[in-house]
Amino acid sequence: MRFIMIAVLIDMISIGIVVPVLPALVGSFATDPRDHALWFGVLAFAYSVANFIGSPILGALSDRYGRRRVMLIGFCGLGFNFFAMGLASELWALIVVRMFGGVLQANVAVANAYVADISAPEERTRRFGQLGAMFGIGFILGPVLGGLLGATDLRLPFFVAGAFALANLLYGVFVLPESLPPERRRPVRLARLNPLSSLRRVAGLQGVGGLLGVIALTNLATFVMYTTWVLYTTYRFEWGPRENGWSLFAMGLASLVVQGFLLAPLLRRFTARHLAVAGLLSSGVGYVCWGLATSGWVMYAVIAGNLLGWTISASIQSIVSNAADAHTQGETMGAVSSLASLMAVLGPLLGTPLMAAVSVLPRDDWRVGAPMYFCALLQFAAMGVAVRHFRRHHGPRAPAR
Repeated sequence: MRFIMIAVLIDMISIGIVVPVLPALVGSFATDPRDHALWFGVLAFAYSVANFIGSPILGALSDRYGRRRVMLIGFCGLGFNFFAMGLASELWALIVVRMFGGVLQANVAVANAYVADISAPEERTRRFGQLGAMFGIGFILGPVLGGLLGATDLRLPFFVAGAFALANLLYGVFVLPESLPPERRRPVRLARLNPLSSLRRVAGLQGVGGLLGVIALTNLATFVMYTTWVLYTTYRFEWGPRENGWSLFAMGLASLVVQGFLLAPLLRRFTARHLAVAGLLSSGVGYVCWGLATSGWVMYAVIAGNLLGWTISASIQSIVSNAADAHTQGETMGAVSSLASLMAVLGPLLGTPLMAAVSVLPRDDWRVGAPMYFCALLQFAAMGVAVRHFRRHHGPRAPAR
């Protein structure tokens, strides 16, 4: 567990570095606010389509060739991909390069399968939370570093991110062990590389069905928020890369506190199902408050108040993972990641046009928060689906550790 946590941490730092500066890089090619929002949506759309296609492919390949080998290919490809983004001199080149990055960043699904390989079913909620804590630390360090570097030179963060990714490659080559023994591997079948077929198989697992709807709705809300966060805060509060980097730092810190420290004691008192529902309610309220915020400090207050929102992912992932057998964890986690990527395709298509539409309003108009209100609606809908599903499929009464 130690090895994969370090690998994911380095990976997420490299990814997080570019988050606060990528919208500004797009803005260097499209200076009009409306064009800026729309072209950033195109970039996010292209990346997400590639990630949707790549997730089940890498997941299935890791079921056949092992997690370590597939992850090493991803680390290497990401490193050179970040360098290429930093060198892009045309918007179309940036979009093409970002698409290749979308395929390679499907490594997240392989990391989740790695954790499932080395964890007993009753340990998976806590361990997915630990992995989520590494995501949180990555998004503490990465965006802050990216914001500071971006204030010096807009393209510098991409080269630093590439260096981190290649450092992860070296760590993987010399330190990271394999988690999937040869006797648990299986051949690759062409049908299993189809993301839609993988989703159908996961939906057929006992007790999963409706949870795919919850995963879809919550991830759609997340990607609408992430796609519009920098655009929203830049327009609403006139934040720059530095301020946006610190706001993402706060999100990462909240994720770390909850998934790294609070999740284990919470699981001693509540089941994963209870935490998922409570987290959905908390997140829905949080999105409404973000949309109504008229000062930057309110954004931080909501981040601090929405701690339960960080329990959703680990709770739902553990339930789905426990429904799969030891030979299909890669495919299952790949399908879940692919579903998230599909929502990441839809997120920019819905979020950036919505942000572009309200960007003509005065900065203090309550309607400028429309993207956040939409996210709240999605979270409340997901809570309704989750409650209905859990009532139909009764789970264990004892808390799952």
